[in-house]
Amino acid sequence: MPSRARLLALLVVAAAVPLAESLVLVSFRFRQAEGLIGQASAVWPYDSYHDLRWLLVYHNSWLTFALGLVGALVVRGMLSATLVGLAWPARVPRPSARSLLLRNLGVAAFSAAVVAPFAALAVAASVVSLSWVLFTSLVPMLILAPFLQRMAVGAGWWHGLPSAELVAWSLLDFVVITVAGGLVWTAPEGWTPVVAAAVGAINGLLWNRMVRVAVRPSHVRLRWMPVVPIVVVLALALPLAAQVLSHPGNEKNTFTPPIFNNPLAADVPYAVVLLAGHNSAYDGRPAADPRVERFSYAGLDAQGRPLPYPPTRTHQSLASSADLLAVQVQALHRRTGRPIALVGESEGAMVARTYFRHRSDTPVTALLMFSPLVRTGRAYYPPPDASSGWGIATGWLLRGMFDLANLGSSAGSHPDEPFVRSLLEDAPFYRLETMCPIPGVRVIAFLPTVTAAETTPGPFTKIPVVEVPSFHGGFLSRKVVESQVIDFLAGENISQVRREYGLLQGLAAAWQAPLLAVDANPVWRPTAPPGRPFSSAKICAPLKNP
Repeated sequence: MPSRARLLALLVVAAAVPLAESLVLVSFRFRQAEGLIGQASAVWPYDSYHDLRWLLVYHNSWLTFALGLVGALVVRGMLSATLVGLAWPARVPRPSARSLLLRNLGVAAFSAAVVAPFAALAVAASVVSLSWVLFTSLVPMLILAPFLQRMAVGAGWWHGLPSAELVAWSLLDFVVITVAGGLVWTAPEGWTPVVAAAVGAINGLLWNRMVRVAVRPSHVRLRWMPVVPIVVVLALALPLAAQVLSHPGNEKNTFTPPIFNNPLAADVPYAVVLLAGHNSAYDGRPAADPRVERFSYAGLDAQGRPLPYPPTRTHQSLASSADLLAVQVQALHRRTGRPIALVGESEGAMVARTYFRHRSDTPVTALLMFSPLVRTGRAYYPPPDASSGWGIATGWLLRGMFDLANLGSSAGSHPDEPFVRSLLEDAPFYRLETMCPIPGVRVIAFLPTVTAAETTPGPFTKIPVVEVPSFHGGFLSRKVVESQVIDFLAGENISQVRREYGLLQGLAAAWQAPLLAVDANPVWRPTAPPGRPFSSAKICAPLKNP
């Protein structure tokens, strides 16, 4: 086939795959997953990352997982063999079609094995809506990409360093996928297939360049060293190291914002309960103002004072913590005679929001949420004693990873700890109701801009928000934020939306795991909102009574 004809065929094949996926998603109105479309024909290993995220979310038994995995490997191997063959330079002898097919089937299997832990972390990120979990899954992919992209073209790919040109093309591939995810998602629904086909054609050009660079003879540094196995081991160790580093230390009081250390302003009519986040600790010391208390995950002592607690107490279920909060709220209200304001950070914000779920008669009339976990529970995996259920293989993969990271420590987080299972079992509430108004309560959320990468694009809030350039948690101690907290508690209405927030949401769309439809999961179905399963217009819609 002449070079121009092969290039045209390459672009057509690369465009046809995302076009087909876009037509399926548009027909189901599965708007939140459209950011993944561009990776359907992407260069290794991002194509495997695309396939495995879909598979890890949408399988409900070991049989469907096994069949889906085999099918994905066969289809991906055949597709990449076709793309490599069409992209092969005309003046370089090309392996036979059989040789290319066998090599790319092997590449598909190897790439899936390497990428599976990172895809599982992406699913975990959609359960807990924590950006560091998502970033932990992406950084190793960036490192691995230029090493793995030599696999499909010939032997000896696992020795030596990739060329600088291959690294540059690999980085450009990541940028293209990121921008393409935002473009596909933001395109009007009728134009989504057109944009998807255009993105696929760009993937074809990238395949053309990557194959040529990988095939073309060049000086390979450290040709004698088995670099790829070393890099793969180091990349796989990164998520484990991140989990180890996140283990709580020996701090006795990890949450002391200014409102804890300073007296309340005279014009604040509330008594305040401060709720710290996951893996926080408390030594029992009182706040500077008697109208302010730290919430204790261990409850109150006989005198009604918050008890000290270790980080492991924050691992209990959100319902259990909310019950303890209800007791503390009533005690503080009786002691001060004032209405109560709740100021919660991260898990503390989720405890506070859970408190209102089944309580209408309450002295709490203000809620300030800092770094709340926005749209959690977008995926599922059953408890370890289950024999089936959506994401069953995902759950065991995550358990193995966290068990390995927690060796020698009893304080580390775990995918089946009661707090995480709260988000999994009550996902419709936390996914759809966290950022909704509460009758009779003034509510505001302070969101770090990194939250944009934690949730799927689209509407997710119907309460006032203050968007702060920051990472997750910790910014409650900033002077400008402290001033806004006092102003809100004094009765002012506050809202601050940043322009870049929506842009960051779009750019992160390519790296999210597809959400599991609420109606698809029998565990969630009793509380599913009415409407189409994949509709995005369900935020704050009334939930069914279980």
